[in-house]
Amino acid sequence: MGVLKLFEMASRMDKVGVALTRVGLIIVLLWIGGLKAFRYEADGIVPFVANSPTMSFFYADPANYKSHRNPEGALVPENRAWHEANRTYTFAYGLGSVIVLYGLLLCLHPVLPQAAAVGSFLVFIMSFVTLSFLITTPECWVADLGEAQHGFPYLSGAGRLVIKDAIMMGAALVTMADSAKAYLKKRLHATKGALN
Repeated sequence: MGVLKLFEMASRMDKVGVALTRVGLIIVLLWIGGLKAFRYEADGIVPFVANSPTMSFFYADPANYKSHRNPEGALVPENRAWHEANRTYTFAYGLGSVIVLYGLLLCLHPVLPQAAAVGSFLVFIMSFVTLSFLITTPECWVADLGEAQHGFPYLSGAGRLVIKDAIMMGAALVTMADSAKAYLKKRLHATKGALN
């Protein structure tokens, strides 16, 4: 098989690519959204929410989150009580529900592509907001603890998690365009059917 043939095969993979992109988005949205019902996940997003100028008002005491951080897997009763009072878990339930809703909207592509297009647009907006955490959340960058590599451009674990939303944002645009095309095609067929 020649190289040209391989490129021809690759050029026909666009529809498969879009379908895989949509499935990937749905898996991530349903999974991550569902995990927001669990306290370790709710604890993990506290620095992002507490430092966000557009989201911190959801918490009762965003300024003092650093004193009550829970390492993943650890159960610290006094910290758990503080997060209850801070509305950490209430906010996470709401956020998780919204994320799962976005995932379900994308699932509607075969029957209601217009709803899937709206869902993809909402995922695009969500990813944009998530990327803003790189600016608002100090924990996105390696802390100055003595190493020479700290601050920008040295992403911490939290920052590496956030930067992946750049891919999610692009994927959401791809699925939005594909669902919008499917909707317009469906509408055109319906119009032609009504005229015949």
